[in-house]
Amino acid sequence: MIFDRRILAHFDFLIPLLILPIVGLSLFLIHELGSKLIYKQLIYISASLAIAYIVFFIPFRKLFKTIYFFYWTSIIMLLLVEWIGTKKLGAQRWIEIPFTPFSIQPSEILKISLMLMLALVIRQNPPPKDGYDWQEFGRISLLILGPFFIILQQPDLGTALTVLFMGYGMLFLIGVNKKIWITLFCVFTISSPLIYEYGIRDYQKKRIHDFLSEKPSHQVTQSIIAIGAGGLRGKQKDEATQSQLKFLPIATSDFIFAYYMERFGFVGGLLLIVLYMFLIFHILSYSLKTKDYFLRVIASCVAILFFVYMSVNIAMTIGFAPVVGLPLPLFSYGGTSFLTFMIMLAILENLLAFRFDLKYNLPSSKGPLAQLVRALGS
Repeated sequence: MIFDRRILAHFDFLIPLLILPIVGLSLFLIHELGSKLIYKQLIYISASLAIAYIVFFIPFRKLFKTIYFFYWTSIIMLLLVEWIGTKKLGAQRWIEIPFTPFSIQPSEILKISLMLMLALVIRQNPPPKDGYDWQEFGRISLLILGPFFIILQQPDLGTALTVLFMGYGMLFLIGVNKKIWITLFCVFTISSPLIYEYGIRDYQKKRIHDFLSEKPSHQVTQSIIAIGAGGLRGKQKDEATQSQLKFLPIATSDFIFAYYMERFGFVGGLLLIVLYMFLIFHILSYSLKTKDYFLRVIASCVAILFFVYMSVNIAMTIGFAPVVGLPLPLFSYGGTSFLTFMIMLAILENLLAFRFDLKYNLPSSKGPLAQLVRALGS
């Protein structure tokens, strides 16, 4: 394989360097809490890296019909959840893959397809100097609100709001007339009581009540105890009783930040947050310093998703947000979220490495990777 050195010249090596300590710390904590989980997590990571490697070589800037097809296929898959989806933890969000023990969550696929669809639409019709008007804003909003309401019915309020924040957060950064934002804010403020009364389910109202009550829920209480027990510099493994004695719920997933704080204390928690924020601002910088709208949209969406997942997960562990199923990015145990973020980062790296439309040679014109690229580009 003849590899164009210019690809490496434009590849952003800082992103993997920032990710490595996050993943490394995650594996360390998961191993401490359960040796069996570490093997599964290593499989998830290996599979995600392999898929991300393939995604990196897909020429996204040259795809048109494929992105449209990908977006509408993900919408159809979201709709199919209603009829052939399987329930887990009281929610119907997954579709089982026939003849395998695996299942897929279409809402995760939707995040990637929506991001690409928005990038394609905005590149084809960039915002004017004063930002998008109502007509164009409404057209793009349909792409965001459609999957939002479908996911909301599964029910998956956390993912639905994530899609909403990603789409409209990106539009805020790209450029929309400020009169539109002022109008929407006023409408939302006036209609918020009706949204609360008729727009959310009873169990979601209970989460809000638990959040607003004087006494936090049992899960959050145990999380706060674990965080406080860590003190300034944390505790040794044997002394981390909240996690080792199973008082802390879901310590490897939703509340892994609480266990991390118990082990490494306030100093360790601050360093982890600084690491995340450096990664987020570094990715976000690409949306501010380039005229390539495809790259700007992708960078904005990835940075917003990292920020939303990180801030909500940490906030809920300390009682500052309702408990929702948003994992800490690339840190919590599980494969679905990890794979989603790795694919998004691979797409971003692709746009950076091939930003000047570099040509790269495949090992063989008949090889599987060459056939895949030709098929996606058609």
